[in-house]
Amino acid sequence: MKKILIIEDNLEVRENLSEILSLSGYQTTTAENGKIGVEKALADRPDLILCDVMMPELDGFGVLHILGKHAQTADVPFIFLTALAEKDDFRKGMSLGADDYIIKPFDDTLLLQTIEARLRKNERLRAASSKQNGGGLEHFINEAKAMEAIQRLSENREVRHYRKKDPVFQEGDVPRWLFHIEKGSVKLYKTNDDGRELILRIAGPGEFLGYLALLSGDRYPEGASVLEDSTIRMIPKDDFFTLVYGNRDVNARFIKLLAGHVVDQEQQLIDLAYNSVRKRVATAIVHLFDQGYREISLLREDLAAIAGTAKETVIRTLTDFKTEGLIDIRDSNIVVSKPDKLRDMPN
Repeated sequence: MKKILIIEDNLEVRENLSEILSLSGYQTTTAENGKIGVEKALADRPDLILCDVMMPELDGFGVLHILGKHAQTADVPFIFLTALAEKDDFRKGMSLGADDYIIKPFDDTLLLQTIEARLRKNERLRAASSKQNGGGLEHFINEAKAMEAIQRLSENREVRHYRKKDPVFQEGDVPRWLFHIEKGSVKLYKTNDDGRELILRIAGPGEFLGYLALLSGDRYPEGASVLEDSTIRMIPKDDFFTLVYGNRDVNARFIKLLAGHVVDQEQQLIDLAYNSVRKRVATAIVHLFDQGYREISLLREDLAAIAGTAKETVIRTLTDFKTEGLIDIRDSNIVVSKPDKLRDMPN
């Protein structure tokens, strides 16, 4: 029985979809907003996702972006549900990797036909990959096996709840855990001799922390603290090592994560060295926007620590961006109005 995840904030629409699909022989799971939808998709991979575009917490574009970064969900057929028929919305969704759109209010027959067509197409693609390029399918299967093994590793482990600004670990601490973020967001940062921070990245649900120090056998080269209330699962380092050194697929998975870590930090160094302040602040905002943050509630000093500049400079730059119509500021939260303009900001 195929599993379909329905991510929809309207209770009536959500229940109606679930009933129609259940009667048609599908197993359904529902989520009332994008954040919960991401968590459920990562915890139990569905065969297809139906997702509303406009939602609180995290909109459909953010859901698609986040799930596209995870190996176990990247190839899941993704269909948007939207009441908006503007061309820009279609183009943006397709550019992010959506498979189709269904306009609300939808016709039941058309809905089922679209779902069936996307499931059949996905099966054909996997079959073709198996026939023509066994390595491609093997790679996918190995990735899936690795994530299943990691998921099992994190089961029945200690769970800690952190409040905003709580430290997860500090630069120079001896590593004892692999951390898995189940809910919330965490900043990873380095400090200079004067105590000023440079934020290296912001990690969200489904991501791991602390593996760099564990694998290198050294102390934490960076600190980590919570940006919003978070739930983090603690995996003892001995259990982590047992899995990494005993499972080739998991080993390859973490090598890939390490490689991505190096590439991201190299790019950040290049940006800090050569980009203007306006470009760096714009890049920081767009990066958060692409991670799914539609209202960026970061403290101004945290945004300054990402861009590598002073808090006062960030405040002036944000005022300029607001005047230029690139962003809006609501209750101190940054709302991105023109992400493409920020993305293409001249240096």
